[in-house]
Amino acid sequence: MRGFGIAALAFLVAAAFAAATWLWTPTPRKFDAAAAREAAAAYDARIIRDAFGVPHIYGARNADVAFGLAYAHAEDDWPTIEERLNFSRGELGRVAGRSGAITDYLVKAMGVRETVAEKMTKDLSPETLEILEGYAAGANYYCAEKAGRCSPGIAPVTAAEMVEGFVARQPFFYGLDGELQKLLSPPEETGEASAAAGEGARLASAVRDFYRVVDGHEFGSNAIAISPKRSADGATRLMVNSHQPYTGSVAWYEARVKSDEGWDAIGGVFPGTPFILHGTTPNLGWAFTVNKPDLVDVFTLTVDDEKRPTKYRFDGDWRDFEEGAATFRVKLFGPFSLPVKRRSLRSVHGPVFETPTGWAAVSFAGDGDVRAVEQYRRMNMAQTYDDWRGAAELLGIPSLNAVYADRTGRIAYFYNAAIPLRSPDIDWTRPAPGDASSLVWAGVRGFDEVPQVVDPASGYVGNANNGPFEASAPEDAPRSEDFPPHYGIDRRTTNRGGRLTDLYLSDDSITEEEFIAYKMDDAYGDGSQADVFVKTAVAAIEADADLSAELVEEAAILKGWDRRSDRANRAAALSILATLAYLDRIDEGAGETAETSLAAVREAAEDLRAGFGRIDPEWGDVNRLVRGDVSLPLDGGPDTLRAVYGAGDASEGPLKAAAGDTYVMAIGWDADGAQTIKTIHQFGSATLDETSPHYADQAILFADKKWKTPPMSLDALLAEATRDYRAPAK
Repeated sequence: MRGFGIAALAFLVAAAFAAATWLWTPTPRKFDAAAAREAAAAYDARIIRDAFGVPHIYGARNADVAFGLAYAHAEDDWPTIEERLNFSRGELGRVAGRSGAITDYLVKAMGVRETVAEKMTKDLSPETLEILEGYAAGANYYCAEKAGRCSPGIAPVTAAEMVEGFVARQPFFYGLDGELQKLLSPPEETGEASAAAGEGARLASAVRDFYRVVDGHEFGSNAIAISPKRSADGATRLMVNSHQPYTGSVAWYEARVKSDEGWDAIGGVFPGTPFILHGTTPNLGWAFTVNKPDLVDVFTLTVDDEKRPTKYRFDGDWRDFEEGAATFRVKLFGPFSLPVKRRSLRSVHGPVFETPTGWAAVSFAGDGDVRAVEQYRRMNMAQTYDDWRGAAELLGIPSLNAVYADRTGRIAYFYNAAIPLRSPDIDWTRPAPGDASSLVWAGVRGFDEVPQVVDPASGYVGNANNGPFEASAPEDAPRSEDFPPHYGIDRRTTNRGGRLTDLYLSDDSITEEEFIAYKMDDAYGDGSQADVFVKTAVAAIEADADLSAELVEEAAILKGWDRRSDRANRAAALSILATLAYLDRIDEGAGETAETSLAAVREAAEDLRAGFGRIDPEWGDVNRLVRGDVSLPLDGGPDTLRAVYGAGDASEGPLKAAAGDTYVMAIGWDADGAQTIKTIHQFGSATLDETSPHYADQAILFADKKWKTPPMSLDALLAEATRDYRAPAK
């Protein structure tokens, strides 16, 4: 018995040791800090931080500047860059657990790494590759410079991983995650609560968590340009106003880059991106907004084995799946993680997924394309409209509206979209049969085939995530009838889109002050969701004597609302929160009825009484910009041109602005071509360092709708510089 006990104990110890060894999280890669410092010696970047801590990076070569951009951004936001690297590598689950593992599987099912390995050196120019190498070297130097600064296994960073980040991330801007959510969720589950257990809902939740997306807010933006035809002083003006989460992997960071080889731009970058994504050069500028073309198609498959298929029917025959393995780890606790291996299948249409109703393949724009970084580099280097348009014609960026302006007075709008060449004979809003070669995507439509406006007679172009057919004055805008349904052009309307045309097209002589003031508009227009909801709710209350007696205060506030969201407004809180509650209920499956409207009014009123002791607090008491010890009232709200999306529960107190207006640029070229630039950021350049003077030094300006002027000459920059140093250190 004693011998048996010893043997059993030994077995248990061995089993525990084996389990611990199996679950122990290995370091994914080894980092040679000395080699990274040696590689860094080939670069030389001068980083000068202006009065607000914004880095201005100078170098002889473009690669030197890219090195310095990576280093400077890492100083301010390295943990977010790490998160972005883990996402694009498919290694987020190793550090974030189950939610990260879901996106790991998706990234690997999309074949991101394989695509980049196959096409990077073939499809990208030597000039682009040099910049990518320089950026990677700057990130590695940052990790090498001081032990413990970067997480074990995150370095070395490679140029290929910079490309992988674009390939993995771009489809989410046009809604791939939403399409996969619908595909993977059981068809009978339509509400948020019932779908919560579904794989599709978990995927959508994981994507929202990674991007820090606030409920009720999707990637949005405003972009406006006017030519000398519409300005009061003969100037050309451009507003760059992307709406993003305030923190996370798609939060804006401001930087200026300038090389002796001709790279000269200032604007916004995301963590881990080696180019200015939108902004301006001395000669031209561009702004992006999210569009929602139909760039995802689902194909139902007939397979040889429903449980473990190896073939699918195609043109009357069986075709083998391309089979791979998605391997990743899921963090458990401490140093332990669970290794996971899942089959990944691919058909002629794209990656294949098991759904609640069978097997399906997904075709999506950008699949197999690595040229987004090439397009961004060429836009950054463009000197003329023809240069910039030539970059846009690559369609390496598969979606995003673009608004363009330059010092010659030319303005333009492009519904940038990699629209697939697909059959006009079926309804592409529904799953298509996957067994016919006639339905396989046959490439992408040319850039000339997308809706666009160049040099309009009205002197105005703009977009606020509405469809492209309101991009200019009616006589200048593209015509809806010219674009058939199978093109998949979205025809959305937004309050912001309506306000753009109301304001900019009603004024044929716009001053600089008016150009900016219109963008900061905080009103809801006639026919907007908020306007319609409030009118409907008031009518429902007034139609019933009992309701009129019960909701007398609520009705008076709603009826008296002027449809604005200025910070002193005492009717905005109830009106806006009730509208949001109503839209949430509709999303959860409630009918668009008077009962739903009244329930939303009651909910908002109860929350305000609980959180503020009254149902008519000033909107600025509810709508706050919070950064460390700074808490400031804000004008604006959801889907106003001064866009603010708050996180939190009003029943517990103020909402914390978490998305919407973030980094904003107002650019102008006067009649003589001289450029002016004004910018503002919701926080400051020190994105994570609460002890930095630049952690919240722009917050007060942002809340008060004021601007700063970046110094664009070296002399002006040195006159206000807070730091001037080199990377690598000399």
